[in-house]
Amino acid sequence: QVQLVESGGGQVQPGGSLKLSCEASGFFFDYHKIGWFRQTPGKEREGISCLSHSDGATSYADSVKGRFTISRDVAKNVVLLQMNDLKPEDTAVYYCAVDTSISIGTRWCALGARMYDSWGQGTQVTVSS
Repeated sequence: QVQLVESGGGQVQPGGSLKLSCEASGFFFDYHKIGWFRQTPGKEREGISCLSHSDGATSYADSVKGRFTISRDVAKNVVLLQMNDLKPEDTAVYYCAVDTSISIGTRWCALGARMYDSWGQGTQVTVSS
């Protein structure tokens, strides 16, 4: 059974940085696609970044492009989201998710939530002065 746990959330001032971590248990990220999403009350879950683990292909939503970076630590079996220049509108619960189907060398990943079938519980990020 796939279990994903996000960590690294917290409160930060505008312009600050946070690094989120998505750790898997009972599962290896190799050959899968991983996505980061965020959601605020009353709004749909927004895909902000994804990674094709087998080949390193990434994608970003326009809202975070140039500020957020997704990466992988193969040895630790975690996927990271470095968030820089945070803005109040980045405040949300952040989730990682994985597409458990095998994906090798496709060189793309999707930001649509329907593409992912296993989700973590989320970590709160609050950007406020």
